[in-house]
Amino acid sequence: MNTPSGPAGSPLRLTWHGHATALMDVDGVRLLTDPVMRGRVGPLVRVAPPVAGDAGRAIDAVLISHLHADHADGPSLRMLGPGTLVIAPEGAGGWLRGQGMSNVRELAPGSSTTVGGVSITATPAIHEGRRWRYGTRADSVGYIAAGSLSCYFAGDTDLFDEMAEMAGSVDAALLPVSGWGPTLGAGHLDPERSAIAAGLIVPRVAIPIHWGTLALPAAALRPDDPAAPAREFAARAAEHAPDVDVRVLMPGESTVVEPIGGDASR
Repeated sequence: MNTPSGPAGSPLRLTWHGHATALMDVDGVRLLTDPVMRGRVGPLVRVAPPVAGDAGRAIDAVLISHLHADHADGPSLRMLGPGTLVIAPEGAGGWLRGQGMSNVRELAPGSSTTVGGVSITATPAIHEGRRWRYGTRADSVGYIAAGSLSCYFAGDTDLFDEMAEMAGSVDAALLPVSGWGPTLGAGHLDPERSAIAAGLIVPRVAIPIHWGTLALPAAALRPDDPAAPAREFAARAAEHAPDVDVRVLMPGESTVVEPIGGDASR
C-alpha cells in the first residue's frame, strides 16, 4: 500500500470540524470526511461548538469511511447538495442513493479514483461496517488522498498489519483516539493504540480526531475532561512515534503542512 505523494508544491491544509469530520485541502481540492454537520445525530448530541456555517462550501468530494450513523448522516450529506461526489466503500452506494445522493463512487481497499488530479485510495479498516444490526452492509475503509502532499484518514479502525506499509508514504494522518461513550467497543483505536498506529505509519504530522464532540444526552455519561484522550495520545505518541509531529486541534481549528523544506504553521 505504497501511495507516494506527488512532487513538492502546494501545502496541505487540514481543518478538523469534530468527531470524524475533517476538511482536507489538497492542491486546492476540497475533500470532506464523514460529514456530521448537525447538533444531534440519533441519541447523540454535539457538545463541541457548532460546525461553521461555511464548512460545506465548495466541496469537491465527500469521503465516507463506513455507514454508522455518526459517520454517514443523511441530512448532513443533503446539506452539501445531491450532486456532490461521494466516495464510499463497496456496498454503500444503495444506501447513499436512498439518501438522495446521486453521484457515488464505491471503492474497495486498494482501489483508487481521482478528484481534480488528487488520487484517492481506499485502505483497509478493522471495524464492523453494517449500518444497523440487520441493516445495509458495507465494509469499513480509510482513505489516502495524495497530491503534492498526502493525508491518511483512518475513519474508524483497530490496528491492522498493512499500516506498516504506509510508512514513509503519507505526510499527515487523521487518527481516531476515542469515541462518544464511556467505553470503546471492538474496532476502535484508543490513545495508546492510536499512538502505536502513528509509530507504524510514521506520518510527518498526526492529528487526533474522534474525541470530545458527540455524547449521550445524560450529563452523567459525558466526560469531565473531553480533551483528555487527545492529550493522552500526544503523550503516548512521544513514546511510540517520537519523530512524528503531533498537533492537537480543537473542533474548528486548522493546521497547514508545508512541503518538505517549507515552514509548517497553524
